[in-house]
Amino acid sequence: MDAVTAPEKRIMEPEKEQGMQSGRAEAAAAEAKMGVEGLDLYYGEFRALKDVTLDFPKNEVTALIGPSGCGKSTLLKTLNRMNDLVDGCRVDGCVSLDGDDIYGGLPVNDLRRRVGMVFQQPNPFPMSIYDNIAFGPRTHGIKGKEELDVIVEQSLRDAAIWDEVKDRLKKSALGLSGGQQQRLCIARALAVQPEVLLLDESTSALDPISTAKIEDLVTELASKYTVIMVTHNMLQAIRVSTKTAFFLLGEMVEAGDTDALFTHPKDSRTADYVSGRFG
Repeated sequence: MDAVTAPEKRIMEPEKEQGMQSGRAEAAAAEAKMGVEGLDLYYGEFRALKDVTLDFPKNEVTALIGPSGCGKSTLLKTLNRMNDLVDGCRVDGCVSLDGDDIYGGLPVNDLRRRVGMVFQQPNPFPMSIYDNIAFGPRTHGIKGKEELDVIVEQSLRDAAIWDEVKDRLKKSALGLSGGQQQRLCIARALAVQPEVLLLDESTSALDPISTAKIEDLVTELASKYTVIMVTHNMLQAIRVSTKTAFFLLGEMVEAGDTDALFTHPKDSRTADYVSGRFG
């Protein structure tokens, strides 16, 4: 497989290209919504993440790529402390949201409201479409029907599924197709008005048409949210992300502008992976 080639219109003189990449990197660092610094994560004695330092720019899509077992999903779950649920898990280093350490006193429930997550397999609750979306707001104290109606409609609109379900809100969410269920799960995450949206291979179980709808949705959501996504599909990373980080054996090998990482990787291991020579 040949290395991925950037669109012709993006090819420019090396000095100019490097300057633009540097400028983007500085801007991204200055506007980071979340970040990890010197992050080590252990499951018992096993070191699953090794000294990872990475910023996630505000209102952009960051893709995490790498072979299975490389640590990318582990990192994603660390960003809203889902790994707290794993026995023997220990985190060293700093994980920050708006500059504040999420392990430094921020209540977990508040963190998970601000940092929502959508998993690989669609997992709607066995209740109506309406109640799936209203579940989170109700948990956070919103009980009025009129307010809930507004939240449900807006969340479903933001997830690009309102027109498909507006006439069946009282019917079971389990009756939706796989792609619809995944967009419903995104709407459910959006209903509590998060600031960051984590997507853990959220299209890997979907057909190509549903995948395309989710990708279009992710691109639109980046105008309102900071999106961090794990994907095995490198073409998907190219299509929807502005920044990509490559992981291997728990180490972050390389991170930067998506186009630059795929066309001019700095590390030979990244070059081998994006060109299909391993992984």
